[in-house]
Amino acid sequence: MSQNLFKRLITSILLLLLLLLVIFSHHYIFILSILILGLIICTEANNLYVKLLGTIYLEKSSLLKKFNNKFLILNIITFLYIFFIFCNISYQIFRYEGSVLFLYIISICFFTDIGGYVFGKIIGGKKLSKISPNKTISGSVGSFILSIIPLIIVSNFNYLDLELNLTNIIFCLLISLISQLGDLFISFIKRKAKIKNTGNLLPGHGGVLDRIDGIIFAVPFSYFLLKLF
Repeated sequence: MSQNLFKRLITSILLLLLLLLVIFSHHYIFILSILILGLIICTEANNLYVKLLGTIYLEKSSLLKKFNNKFLILNIITFLYIFFIFCNISYQIFRYEGSVLFLYIISICFFTDIGGYVFGKIIGGKKLSKISPNKTISGSVGSFILSIIPLIIVSNFNYLDLELNLTNIIFCLLISLISQLGDLFISFIKRKAKIKNTGNLLPGHGGVLDRIDGIIFAVPFSYFLLKLF
């Protein structure tokens, strides 16, 4: 096992334990945790925008004002989205729909990532997009397949009263799709900014935003799906 893979594995286990601790704790702890998470995401996004816009505008000092304006706009949009949409909806699901359901949604995203990584490494093949050269079509298919695992688990153990039926499978696949698109979107920005990771807070993973890039889009989307389904 390579040193980087070992770090990635240890970090993943610690993050999983921390996630379980937060989700099954008092809702005030959840609020504090999600707000801290939001601040970290906004900080990493701020650094990402510096790199992104710096490659575009700061080569010419005459465009410094344009850089400042776009930098401010991007940070405001990110702040509003993270705190008023992602954090707020995360709390709504946790508080009123239940901690187990929130964990279920996160698990779909988690298995989506695992499917993409495992299938991509084992099968490989044609690249999914120029946006992220490491992502393959086989990885995307694997993401969809493994995203159904949380549904299989909860249906077998009678959690959430969810059955293994077409409606719930479609729910998992849609969450997986949004998670993958969110991942590609952040990868696109990083590629434009010419950086690999948004930070180095998580050994083996990079930044927090690198780890939950799909989740910040999938969780709000799941809330609207819940109202539909």
